[in-house]
Amino acid sequence: MSLIVQKYGGSSVSDAEALKRVAARVVAAKKAGNDLVVVVSAMGDTTDELLDLAGQVTEKPPAREMDILLTAGERVSMALLSMAVNDLGVTAHAYTGQQAGLRTDNQYGKASIVGIVPERIARDVKEGTVAIIAGFQGVNELNDVTTLGRGGSDTTAVALAAAMHADVCEIYTDVDGLFSADPRIVPTARRVRSLDYEETLELAGQGAKILHLRAVEFARKYSVPLHVRSSYSELEGTWIMNPDERDMESPIITGIAHDRSQAKLSILGVPDVPGKAAKVFGRVAEVGANIDMIVQNIAASDPGKTDISFTLPHDSGPVALAAIEDMKDELQYREVTYNEQIGKLSLIGAGMRSHPGVSAKLFGALAAAGINIEMISTSEIRISVVVNIEELDKAVRAVHTAFDLDAEDTQAVVYGGTGR
Repeated sequence: MSLIVQKYGGSSVSDAEALKRVAARVVAAKKAGNDLVVVVSAMGDTTDELLDLAGQVTEKPPAREMDILLTAGERVSMALLSMAVNDLGVTAHAYTGQQAGLRTDNQYGKASIVGIVPERIARDVKEGTVAIIAGFQGVNELNDVTTLGRGGSDTTAVALAAAMHADVCEIYTDVDGLFSADPRIVPTARRVRSLDYEETLELAGQGAKILHLRAVEFARKYSVPLHVRSSYSELEGTWIMNPDERDMESPIITGIAHDRSQAKLSILGVPDVPGKAAKVFGRVAEVGANIDMIVQNIAASDPGKTDISFTLPHDSGPVALAAIEDMKDELQYREVTYNEQIGKLSLIGAGMRSHPGVSAKLFGALAAAGINIEMISTSEIRISVVVNIEELDKAVRAVHTAFDLDAEDTQAVVYGGTGR
């Protein structure tokens, strides 16, 4: 008998018929002899509707009250799914994150899990009951409800799987797993059979809509096998696990991620003396902007000066730009530019460590497609480039073909959305 934690995203529980379909899958897994814990997201667009409603009431809703409001969506899902499972003859109990024992810090809107005491859930499992839990939420030391932020239901599921030593955590979505690129851009993208935690973290961090970083970090830390699959079919999806549990011959390149949400800020003609970069990035950190890629070059046309460029999310761009403009006298730069018309392409694969020539093939493919590279960043298993946003889709297709990810037998990684 296996202990399975299942997580269903918002698209999988979007209406009454979808809930009944999920209930039938839960009951089938239970009757197959498994113990089950199920985590659910809010139905369909419920969260967006609640956000809109709050906006109609006030322009500045208190963070504490917003968390109370937004957790309502998952509570609706858990109760309805429990009813549907019970209606099929299998006993199920619904629990909020608080009732399930998820303890968080006090950061409303993006709380982190600090501990799990799943006593009631464990008791249900021991007695043969299916425990159905509202994802995306917990409770802090003040006994206030908190939300876990983007990807919170994935994080809930993986954290529970780790705490209960589950055999697997199944993440159900509306696609058949993870793909070598976004199939909407690359129709020939293939489903990946398996990848390791490190590759998944890189893909998620570089814009691929797979799993939230915190969920994968939990899985890696506690060695929880993840299975990303469709709630609309019985097909096997993508397994995420330790490297030594994968196929002996894993592909050199796992997949391609892309990101349209980045902007580039360049500070031109900065005096090339110690301390200037520290002041720049110290100030950017103070305004809460997360830096991604950084390039610093000596200004060839201006001896003694340097140019500093970095990328950051669109929503952090204006505040970071204003902060740098306020520092003009202190930094003594010539000019600052800001550009949101960029896109980032990231090539990812653990095989890069032992295979030379990956960079040359990547840059050759982009050159052959007539695509100019604005910035480059690397890690042990990743190469990222910034290009003009109008050429991003073309770049993804060119690189996908260059690395033979279009081939029928590729094992590259899957792209997909998992709900909240």
